[in-house]
Amino acid sequence: MALDLYAGIPVADYAAALAWYEVLLGSPPTFVASDTEAVWELAEHRSVFIEHRPEHAGHAMHTVFVDDLDTFVAQAADRGLEPTKRETYPNGVRKAAYVDPDGNEIQFGGAPL
Repeated sequence: MALDLYAGIPVADYAAALAWYEVLLGSPPTFVASDTEAVWELAEHRSVFIEHRPEHAGHAMHTVFVDDLDTFVAQAADRGLEPTKRETYPNGVRKAAYVDPDGNEIQFGGAPL
């Protein structure tokens, strides 16, 4: 079965969120679906999108597992964003959490070192 994933992030201030996610993800959106929705394709058939939905803003929680967490965190820091929290689980899996201006949390995970 073919599968595409679009993980939505509701935001109150679309312009501010668009700028913040461009910094976090290191690029402009892959495409802009409308005046209130922008999409970043993270990998083939796997995307995150922001959408202006102020009544729901601040409640999203997503985790993206990346090949090289340390490189991702360093690149985000070079662009001016630091994680709000970092964790290492007992099995060695690591996680860095970022919180957007609306309070949505997007976390990036990485394999044990």
